[in-house]
Amino acid sequence: MRTVAQLLQAKPNRILTIAADDSVLQAVQRMAEAHVGALMVIRNGQLVGIVSERDYSRKVILKGRTSASTLVHEIMSAPVITVEPDKTTTHCMQVMTDMRIRHLPVVDEDGPVLGMVSIGDLVRAVIEDQQLQIEQLQHYIAG
Repeated sequence: MRTVAQLLQAKPNRILTIAADDSVLQAVQRMAEAHVGALMVIRNGQLVGIVSERDYSRKVILKGRTSASTLVHEIMSAPVITVEPDKTTTHCMQVMTDMRIRHLPVVDEDGPVLGMVSIGDLVRAVIEDQQLQIEQLQHYIAG
């Protein structure tokens, strides 16, 4: 079973953030440019929230707000649910299922943000691990 730290090593080395006082329009543009569904929200160098496409659709569009005049901190999800880099993919999937979230920031015990994993990252890792197990079992049976 892989750890979150191992998953982050396989991803591009980038931490995608947005300032809490930036507009939602800026956040949506950044997500679209980076092809991601969520950004970590930073204020004074600290992780204070997460803003996702789901937040946008439920807290801006459905409430009749405008993207340009609404600030990220007005719609972000907080407090942030995080995970440490030594946790397993199974643990992360359980947290995401229980909390009904799709993105999980990875934070070191000392506090710095290391990255973020999505449910897609976790599903991909589980499928790869299962495929490896199947191949090993096939070699064992055939051997």
